[in-house]
Amino acid sequence: MPIRIPSNLPAYSTLSTEGVMVMSRKQADSQDIRPQRIALLNLMPEKIAAETQFARLIGATPLQVELTLIRMSEHRSKNTSASHMGEFYQSFQDVKDQKFDGLIITGAPIEHLPFADVTYWDELREIFDWTQTNVHSTFGVCWGGMAMINHFHGVQKHMLDAKAFGCFRHQNLRPASPYLRGFSDDCVIPVSRWTEMKRAEIDAHDGLVTLLGSDEVGPCLVEDTAHRALYIFNHFEYDTGSLKTEYDRDVAAGKPINVPVNYYPNDDPTMPPQNRWRSHAHLLYTNWISEIYLTTPFDLDKIGQQSTDLRG
Repeated sequence: MPIRIPSNLPAYSTLSTEGVMVMSRKQADSQDIRPQRIALLNLMPEKIAAETQFARLIGATPLQVELTLIRMSEHRSKNTSASHMGEFYQSFQDVKDQKFDGLIITGAPIEHLPFADVTYWDELREIFDWTQTNVHSTFGVCWGGMAMINHFHGVQKHMLDAKAFGCFRHQNLRPASPYLRGFSDDCVIPVSRWTEMKRAEIDAHDGLVTLLGSDEVGPCLVEDTAHRALYIFNHFEYDTGSLKTEYDRDVAAGKPINVPVNYYPNDDPTMPPQNRWRSHAHLLYTNWISEIYLTTPFDLDKIGQQSTDLRG
């Protein structure tokens, strides 16, 4: 089944060209199916790119998914047109009375700031608490995951001496996890961050389980059962050229930046980069959507009150 998005959203034509099954709202309304309601709280400055990346992954499941785009209520995007934001996005205050099967919270390029210094931190904390009554499963990505695990558990982020930048091999630490169903013993994941979470500090909290981790760049994917959440600190959603775009941007700006490791053939930035994470990226998000389908109440009003686990 396809992902349900507006036919005039830029992601619609992009994903259609790629062969991803997409469906307009008019088409979807003609089917007698309750779609999985997934929201994307998009904190990235380049919002259209992030929309397409996440829509590509959640649109690859066999279920019909209705995607809702959410923005912070008071924050105004500097990199995306006001017309795009006005046409396709709703503020959190506009949707706070609704319920969703799933919510993805993206990263944001504000790692250097203490959480409390982020201009929308108070509203974001409100959203984190809101997920416990209005969202069945939440997926925090990169800074969004770090912020959420800090809010619920007090786990701190730590500045790195140098940017973790490139494609790093991660170990499958919990092969029996339903979120890692079909995963290899290890996999490659794009990483682009100046901060890290420490596994020892995560493991010190009951109920937090590290599912994927790297000897080089630390924990990656963490399950938080009590809060029905996953936190991923790296970027499975990245396109093939995402790290190249970041590298070229910093080089052009004269900023010190290392060539992303294990990304270009022979680490040669004049060569086209290779995508070695696509299959595991699709697998992780498909597993997440499948777990939502198996455990979310059919009646949306009961989200946050009960689970209907069909796994037996």
